[in-house]
Formats: sequence, C-alpha cells, structure tokens
Amino acid sequence: MTSASSAAPVRGRPAEEAGAPGQARLAERLAEIATAAKLTVATAESCTGGRLAAAITGVPGASAFYAGGVVAYADEAKVRRLHVDARDIEAHGAVSRQVAVAMAEGALAPFGAGLAMAVTGIAGPDGGSAEKPVGTVWIAVARAGRAQARRLQLAGGRQAVQEQSVSHALAMAVEFAGG
Repeated sequence: MTSASSAAPVRGRPAEEAGAPGQARLAERLAEIATAAKLTVATAESCTGGRLAAAITGVPGASAFYAGGVVAYADEAKVRRLHVDARDIEAHGAVSRQVAVAMAEGALAPFGAGLAMAVTGIAGPDGGSAEKPVGTVWIAVARAGRAQARRLQLAGGRQAVQEQSVSHALAMAVEFAGG
C-alpha cells in the first residue's frame, strides 16, 4: 500500500467550504465524481460522530454511490469494526496518521467501497495534550492499495471542530478521487 501524509498540520477550514452550504457543495461534487466513475463510497468516523455520513446522505440520490459507514468512537470499536491494529492505537494513539489510514482502509471491504474516508480527532473541550491539543484531527482517504492522510489543527469549540473536520474530509475525498 502506498501512503502519503502531510507532515505539517493544516490549519483552518477549506476556503469557502466551511459550514453546511460548503459541505453540501462538496458532498454534491463527491456524488458527481463517484457516480460518473461508478465508485462506491464508505466512511469511518470517530470525533465527527456520523456528521460526515449525514453530509453525504444529504445529497439526493446518495444511495447510488454511498454504501454506508461506521461510527467507531471507542478504541475497541475501531479494532473490532474497522480492524485497526490495537498495537497502532497503543503506539501512536487513536488520533494519529496510522489509525486514520487503518480506519479508512478498514471501511473499504465491509462496504464493497472503492473509496473510503476516515476522521479521528480531539474535538474537545477536554482530551487534549501538549502533543495533541484539542482541535487535532487526522483525516484519511483510501482506495485499494493507496491512502493519503492529513493532520489538521482546527480552532473553535467542539461543534466547530466537528463541522470543519467534515468539510476537510469531503474536500480531501473530492481531491483524492480526481475532482
């Protein structure tokens, strides 16, 4: 598997794509790309708690390209439902490139997906550390044999971090899928 990763954290939101209207545009663009390519999409979410799936299923006709998703909030759910290696969680933490990539890859097969997105992070207000402060989010996108991950450092309260994470995940999926 080939894996690309952004070393420096990305700060802020995708330009002009934050919030519900931007998410809707991104989800519609993903729908266009996936439908044209006959690509099935799946999601694996932790800190966004299903918001990414909600943004995608907000597109009329989403059932033509979206197979489903897993909200794996607890580490044990990541291991059992997405086959994340518990040793990766132990060594790197649940909020890490390794776990984000494993979550995305783990969502491919169960849904028969050609593209999967994963989000894991610390939405706050608690749970942060000096190394991984509140607002640290890893997003990964995977296709068979290829994955890309990006670290974000987002500002704002819990809901703001979750919404920004969804916007970034959709933008990254559109970019990764060739759109």
